[in-house]
Amino acid sequence: MKQSFFKFLAKANKLVLPSYTKQKLDLSKATKLQMAIFGWKLFITKNALN
Repeated sequence: MKQSFFKFLAKANKLVLPSYTKQKLDLSKATKLQMAIFGWKLFITKNALN
């Protein structure tokens, strides 16, 4: 059940949140908000794949 919840969140993130890898964002120059979004997406993706 936990994994299916994270898979749902991953799909929702893909629709709602911006993709910084497609925008070729330099993470060393990213703002705190951009880093928070990147970290959130990374956390959700990691848990959806486990």
